Amino acid sequence: MAAPGGVDVSVDSLQAPAGPAESTQTRPQFGSRFLTDPRQVFRHNAWDNVEWSEEQEAAARRRVEENSQPLAAEKQEEYDSRANEYWNDFYTVHENRFFKDRHWLFTEFPELAPNCTAHKSTARTTVGSAECREPAADAPPSHRNEAFPGTAASYRILEVGCGVGNTVFPILKTNNDPGLFVYCCDFSSTAVDLVKSNPEFDPARCYPFVHDLSNESAVYPVPEESLDVIVLIFVLSALHPDKMQKTICRLARLLKPGGVLLLRDYGRYDMAQLRFKKGRCLSENFYVRGDGTRVYFFTQDELHDLFSAAGLQKVQNLVDRRLQVNRGKQLTMYRVWVQCKYRKTLPLQGDEEIQI
Repeated sequence: MAAPGGVDVSVDSLQAPAGPAESTQTRPQFGSRFLTDPRQVFRHNAWDNVEWSEEQEAAARRRVEENSQPLAAEKQEEYDSRANEYWNDFYTVHENRFFKDRHWLFTEFPELAPNCTAHKSTARTTVGSAECREPAADAPPSHRNEAFPGTAASYRILEVGCGVGNTVFPILKTNNDPGLFVYCCDFSSTAVDLVKSNPEFDPARCYPFVHDLSNESAVYPVPEESLDVIVLIFVLSALHPDKMQKTICRLARLLKPGGVLLLRDYGRYDMAQLRFKKGRCLSENFYVRGDGTRVYFFTQDELHDLFSAAGLQKVQNLVDRRLQVNRGKQLTMYRVWVQCKYRKTLPLQGDEEIQI
């Protein structure tokens, strides 16, 4: 259920002379290319950490407020109940042509790189919400004492909202760790079928499955504390805000102590949010697209609160404000994304006791 985040549509233009074409080189890490001379804006395809003026921030806020009247409750219920249908339709139409492989993955998230090992934290935790601490009494049984896909693996990665595999297949092609096993799931059965039909799919190294993140009774095919990495790329934003906390709590229980959750998603006042017109708002900062799929726009603090309540410790939480450029049309596009890494802390040792 990887959300449609790869389409660049301009909301305004910036007049400046075009510079020379960008040379082919290794992709730099986000945050390393700065626009210091506005006259050179069209020299590269994108600029990092573009500072917004107070006027630009205020204009974005006003635009969001103008289009924030929520739809009627019955219409919102329709979009919620038919969410699976809308995502299946999306992948039926676009198949594997919509998203490009994410070649920046290993720069930003080295935890996914070849022969990487989990970075164990020595921190101990004494916090967490009650709803995140333990599964419900009627929760599905654990797989801990049973064989499961990837049982023999020494390093396990789960991508949630895998779409057609634009993260999964770069990992499988690049990461040569013989102990690696990748799980991937999506809300859309059409998307999962497209992963399985990809010529690069290897069932010995990858297990795709259909999964509804918002369904508390849906069973994961792995036991608790079995995963080294969980990847969420433009997927949490597709959930109803009311369902996000319990979703993160369930995912956190799947991580090994020291395991890490990686997220990249839409930030507040991203170009995509500013382009929504009246009649598309479901609730504050939560919208429905023309194809029926939904999207939320986060702040850093909101994501920090979600992960912290699940007992995860911050490693990284940053805003990536990028100015993307269409040099052919001389257009600029302001994107705002949030990138996070949160680690599951190690359990307390000896006679120490967790206090909630």
